[in-house]
Parts: sequence; C-alpha cells; structure tokens
Amino acid sequence: MNAGLLTVAVDAMSGDLGAEMAVPAALDVLAATPDLRLIIVGRGEVVRPLLARTGESERCRFVEATEVVGMEERPQDALRRKKNSSMRVAINLVEQGEAVACVSAGNTGALLATARFVLGMIPGIDRPAIVSTVPAVHGHTVMLDLGANPDCTEEHLVQFAVMGSVIAADLHGIVTPRVGLLNVGEEDIKGTEEIKAAHKRLQASSAINYCGFVEGDDIFSGGVDVVVTDGFTGNVSLKTMEGLARFISGVMKEEFTRDPLRKLGALAATPALNALKGRLDPRGYNGASMVGLNGVVIKSHGGADRVSFANAVRVAVTEARNGVPGQIGNLLRRMASSES
Repeated sequence: MNAGLLTVAVDAMSGDLGAEMAVPAALDVLAATPDLRLIIVGRGEVVRPLLARTGESERCRFVEATEVVGMEERPQDALRRKKNSSMRVAINLVEQGEAVACVSAGNTGALLATARFVLGMIPGIDRPAIVSTVPAVHGHTVMLDLGANPDCTEEHLVQFAVMGSVIAADLHGIVTPRVGLLNVGEEDIKGTEEIKAAHKRLQASSAINYCGFVEGDDIFSGGVDVVVTDGFTGNVSLKTMEGLARFISGVMKEEFTRDPLRKLGALAATPALNALKGRLDPRGYNGASMVGLNGVVIKSHGGADRVSFANAVRVAVTEARNGVPGQIGNLLRRMASSES
C-alpha cells in the first residue's frame, strides 16, 4: 500500500442499487480527492465494465468477490456462509492493513456482525454503535446509537458519549463538543435507572463536555452537539425525522402547486426553497459510522443514489484521515483517569 495515499475499500455489490451506483459514486470522490486510493470489491463481470473508462491504476484497483450478502439475509448466515462476499472481503482488507476504511450499503446487521467479528473492538468499548448527523439550527447534531443496541446499560451510554464526542470533533471540527443524554425530561429524577446512572457518571467526568439531560426537541435546537441514547429510541427518532422531512416536502409541493397564484409565489421563493431542500436533503447526511470497532466502517443507506453514496465515501475518508478509532481509545483513557 502506497504510504502517500489513503486507501478506502468499497463494497460495490451490496445495497438496493449495487455496483451501477456505487462505482461511479466512489469514482466521483476519487477524482476530487488527490490523496485517495480506492479498492473496488465485487464481481468482475459487473464491476470491470464500470471501471473501463478510468481503468485500474495506482489509485484505483479491483478485487474479486464472488458472493453478495442479501439485504434480508440473517447476519449469522452471512457471517458463516458467505466468507467471500463483497462485504466480507472489503472488511478483510481493513483488517489486513490494505485499506484504512471500508464503505458498504449492505445489510446493516450483517455488516455490523461481520465487522465486529473480523476487526474486533477498541479496548474499553463493549459494543459498536451506529452514529450519524442530523440537521439542526446550528448545522448538525451527532446522534447515537441509531439502531445497533436496543438495550443499553449505563456503561454503554457512557461509551457512546465518548465516541460521539470524538466524531463531532473530527467530522465537524468542534473543539469541545457539548454532549447531552436523551431523556423524557431534564430533571435528575426522570428516566430509567440506566439513564440516571449514566448521567451521574458523565457529570463526574472532566474528559467530556457533558451538558446533562436533553429532550427530543433539543436534537434540533443547537443546545448540544451530540445526543446520546439507546439504539431503540435512536432508530425510532431517526425514522421519525426522515418521515417528517418527506411529509414537509410533499406538503410544500402540494400547496405551492395548488393554483397559478401559488405557483407564482413558489417561483419567487425558489432561492429559499432550494436552501431549505438542501438543509433537509438526507443525501447530505448519508454515511453512518459504526463506531467502537477497531477500524473505520461506514454504512451507507441501502437505497442511496450516486450523490448520497459519494457522501458516505467522504465520511470514510474523513474518519480515516483523523484516526477516529485511536482517538476514541485516547479519550476513554482520559475519562478513566478523570473518574479515578
């Protein structure tokens, strides 16, 4: 591997749209990132024609994988039976040091199980978490866990706070990210025993800029930079946000096309509407990090288009460039020292 290049492995076969979308999207990022190198993983008869225009080179090469993990496949089956899947081969390349990160739009459960088995966990982290950004008044809010861990102990929530703080600092350049713990109220007496115990531990630590309990509306208010919750609540919240964004978009389109006068108003409001669309466009937030793993693994939405998948590749580049797993380990050690 060329020491001057940052290498990302791309699982080109997984997801709803497969290589026809993933390969051009990855090549878009390659063209705009001089120090990037790609390893495209998949079936040769599908991938090679898509690489024909650029050809394999020092910055882009192909690795064969004969199997594909289905979107509905059980994680344990993918892990045991498909050892030459594009997903597994891409993760293996990270474990072998051939790549510093991998990106896949495949089955979330299978990707998580395979990555955990192959890469292992950062010392001090019990479980990986899914983290992504959501739009907020101040730009973005980092939120985790978004579905990997429905049930969490206080220790898991504290670890999520550490990982979320590192992601907010590295991906968004926030020097001391403000961290909040999602709860049904801001008072100390509210919440489950696990949430209250995690709250006390985070209050006692000087390693994290912990701001206390936050409620659902604080995800968007700009009051915190990181929102920590369990995977059940996080996933429900995320799907609610996505549904609301589609609802707002649909209602606005319906109302602005109801009659000629409103169409004229829509024309006058085009700059503002385009800006709103850009801020709410989920493609700009695609690329969820599976943090806690001993390596960088980015999960793209299964139905991601070319623009969306390219954003997931950029997230992988940023995390790898900043050495996110190592930084999480460092912050964990600082937190342990502050608690002792």
